[in-house]
Amino acid sequence: MTTGPRLLVIDAYDPAGRAAIVGAGATKAGELYRRALTTLCPNADTDVLFFGEANVPDLDGWDGVLWTGSSLTIHQPDDTVHDQINLCRAVFDRGTPQFGSCWAAQLAAVAAGGACGPNPKGREFGISRKITLNDAGAQHPLHSGRPRAFDAFTVHADMVTALPQGATVLAGNSFTEVQSLAVDHVGGCFWAVQYHPEYDLKEVARLADLRRASLIAQGTFADDTDADRFISAAEDLNVTPERSDLAWSLGVDEDVLDPRTRLIELRNWLDHVVTGKPF
Repeated sequence: MTTGPRLLVIDAYDPAGRAAIVGAGATKAGELYRRALTTLCPNADTDVLFFGEANVPDLDGWDGVLWTGSSLTIHQPDDTVHDQINLCRAVFDRGTPQFGSCWAAQLAAVAAGGACGPNPKGREFGISRKITLNDAGAQHPLHSGRPRAFDAFTVHADMVTALPQGATVLAGNSFTEVQSLAVDHVGGCFWAVQYHPEYDLKEVARLADLRRASLIAQGTFADDTDADRFISAAEDLNVTPERSDLAWSLGVDEDVLDPRTRLIELRNWLDHVVTGKPF
């Protein structure tokens, strides 16, 4: 019997941020990643570190480290942010492949010497539209199987503003210039996307409720009624994905409705991690 890869998922929320999303009816980010990994690689030995709630395990012996999104702000660092940057650098130093979404893209850039800041357009929320691969992205294995342009789930207010040495931008859209990147640093690699392959419509709906005040303030929703309409449609479509009327009203298709499609990047990273290993 072969043994699967050892994968460490780091839930990058702090305890307060984690409590807020759970209170809104969303799922802990680490559990979303565990669920996705179980789907894609059921024989993997996966452990989840809920940052701030348990000690960091020994970093040796892992085949890959994955980072979730977070409500932390990397350009206004506190002790937790500093600790995560240092942890990411330690994983780079060991040469262990890393993958992640949203916060992870910003973390990968900053840990390797780049910079992040607030997106001047505000919070990109719900669906990232027309994410477009550049020439490097079209040839990179992270995006193997993707069309040149696609949509993806998203929730973020910050963005990569300066690339470190060894980083390559792979995709962007009109809202966020860096939607995916690959960072090679001190012998390690980090493939990251600014969007959320691990989300589904239920998670987006619950986060819409959590962030509704700021989303109304920036004009994403006209008012509470508009927000309620979006939340209801997203939750209903998540339960009944055959509802073409709801899909049309939300402007979504298989890019986000089909789990096999929205998890392409994570699957590609796993294939890269396990290449040449007897898993």
